[in-house]
Order: sequence, then C-alpha cells, then structure tokens
Amino acid sequence: MISPEEAWERLVPYLAALPARRMALADVAGRVLAEEVQAAVDVPFADVSAMDGYAIGGAVAAGAAVPVLGRVAAGENVESLAVPRGSAVRIMTGAALPSGTDRVVPIEETDGGRETVVVRVPPPAGAHVRRRGEIHRAGDALLPPGRRLTPGALALLAANGAVEVAVHAPPRVALLVTGDEVVPPEQTPGPGQLRDSHSAFVRAAVAAAGGELVHLGIARDDPRDLRERLARGLDADLLLATGGVSRGELDFVEPVLAELGFRTLFDAIAIQPGKPLAAMVLERSAPARPLLAVGLPGNPASAMVCFWLFVHPALLRLQGIDAGFWRDALEGTLAAPLLAGGKRDRFLPARLATRDGELRVTPVSPRGSHDLAAFAQGTGLLRIRAGSAAAREGDGCSVLPLAADWS
Repeated sequence: MISPEEAWERLVPYLAALPARRMALADVAGRVLAEEVQAAVDVPFADVSAMDGYAIGGAVAAGAAVPVLGRVAAGENVESLAVPRGSAVRIMTGAALPSGTDRVVPIEETDGGRETVVVRVPPPAGAHVRRRGEIHRAGDALLPPGRRLTPGALALLAANGAVEVAVHAPPRVALLVTGDEVVPPEQTPGPGQLRDSHSAFVRAAVAAAGGELVHLGIARDDPRDLRERLARGLDADLLLATGGVSRGELDFVEPVLAELGFRTLFDAIAIQPGKPLAAMVLERSAPARPLLAVGLPGNPASAMVCFWLFVHPALLRLQGIDAGFWRDALEGTLAAPLLAGGKRDRFLPARLATRDGELRVTPVSPRGSHDLAAFAQGTGLLRIRAGSAAAREGDGCSVLPLAADWS
C-alpha cells in the first residue's frame, strides 16, 4: 500500500498531452492550444474614435465654432472623405477617423451642434483616438501553445477570423462497469441486485473534465465477458473499470488486464475510502501511446473519491493542463468539528460556501463507502490527514472544490 502522492507520481509518466486536433471554435472552450495562433488583422483596423463626439482637423481654441461637414458611423468607409483643417465631422465610437482629422472631442465637451459645433474643451492632438494596430498587428503572435482557451480568448480568436484551431484532443475514456449484481438504472432490481450509479457519475465527471465517454456496458463477474469487453476499449486514451479490483473470489479485473498485456503500477493506496484503487499500463510500440487502465473500487463513494483525486487530474494532463493530485485544493475554515485522523488519509464530502471573503467548509459525514446520499451533497472533498488531531469549528482545513458553483 502506497501513499496517494506516490500513486500520482507513478501515473504521471503516462499522462503526456494528446496530439493536436483541429476543432471548431464553438467546441474548444476550456481546451488547450497545441499550436501558436497569429493575428490575421490589425486591431484596431484603422485610427478609430474612442468616443461619441467630433473628429477635428487640427487645433482649435476654447469656445471656437467649428463647421460640421457630416457624420461618420462605425462600419462606414471613409476612404473618399477628407476633412479640411479647422473643420469637423460628427463621429461615433469605433468609427474610422477620416483623412485630415487627428483628434476627437467628446460630445459632452461641446454644445452638440449639428451644422456648427462649439468646442468648450479643446482636445490635444491624438485625444480619444485608438491608433491602428495598437492592440496587435497582423502576423503578431496572438496566443501561444499551451494557453487554455477562456471565453475571452475565444472572442480574440473570433475577432481574427479563426473558424477552427488546433487543440490537444479531448481524451476518449472507455468505461466498463462490472458486477453480477449490477443492473441498468431503468431496470427494477431483483433480489440482491442494485442499479448502476457509476455510469451516471463517470459520464458527467468525464464531460466536466473535457473528455468523451465510450461505454463498454456492464460485465458479469466472468473472465471471458470481462476480457471481451475490456478489449473493446484498447483504442481509448484511458480505460476505466468499476468494481472487481479488490481481493475477493470474483474480483477478476486485474488478472484479465494482465492477460491483455497490462503491467501493474499499484493496486492499493493509503486512503479511506478508496484503498483498492488499481492502475495498470499497456506499453505499446511507437507511434502508439501507452494505455493507462484504472480500476475504480465498486463502492460508489470510493469510486467518486478516486475519480476526483486521480482520474480527473489525469484527464486534464492528457489535454495539456498542468494538473496534479490535490494541486487545486484550497485552504478553508471548518464550520463544524472533525474527528482525529486514523491510519490513512480520509476524504469526506463537504459543503462549501464563501462568507465575508472566507471559505467555510461544512463536513458531511457518510455512514460508509456505500453512502451515496452523503456524497451527493458535497461540493468539495475534505482531507483529514492520517494521525492528525481532532479539529474544532473555526480551525483551518484543506478542501478540493468539486464544482465551480458551491451554492
């Protein structure tokens, strides 16, 4: 049995970013650029007005009455328009300055005249003018490889005419649920049976991490069925199985993966819940990548904890995001006391809330690794270190947020 930190380090060598794939701009939010993107246009495209007001040619004195020759709106072509020195045109924000103008006076600093305008505050040269290319010039490096695409980055790409960009491909995750007792959610369980809760969780969690799920179905506790179904997932980027990884008489997942050529990285971790987490790797000849297989425990809470701690950051790394075990944890304040730590690090669901700038963490104590109801309430994962002393309300704690919205 190894520490969770050591388990993560054993996974890292097999989590290199996936190759580039060109994807439509509408589909790449949150993904990571695999290639540099260069600017296609100058921004601004010309010298443009930063205000609604009057574009003026040359200096004017305070109180001067300046003739107004017309109006220029954003989007109008001004190539044929020339404004004599000492004259003006009405201009809208974002409109190009006509030839002969070199400054803008805001409308609130004038009398707002339409044929003649009185300038109350004379502007200096260049006032309220956004210069051509001051943001970037065509051909400039716009976004470097490795940049995660935020909504703002997508707006920048769209402004430069990008229809698609090269990003690290979304990882394809093949999932196999195992167990003679497991039936689909839509089926009424018979005696000794239970509905599959793993698929709903993993499907949503994989999607939230930017991956794509391929479901291999529900396998019986039979080596032949397991082998046939697991073999269908060998073309995925990550292979997941739930259940069948403990030391029971019918736990066949690890032996079947070994028959398929996988080598064990670890099969027990010093955490609670989630001790029987297994990871194996299939080494393949280049250009094929090694395939990582993770066997999640069968109990729902154990599977959730192991996914959040290890599979979620693994999926991020496959997309070029520098993620790691417990790396995104935050420091918070306990809103209720905690028992002392035991022999292994323990992870509890917790409800998170921010009050007066402080992260408040309310533990939710499950009745065991089968207590799906308790984990369904959690918006964070609270860590109790092995051997730690009991904690009181108001003490500090370390918690991993599980949702952007904690409410």
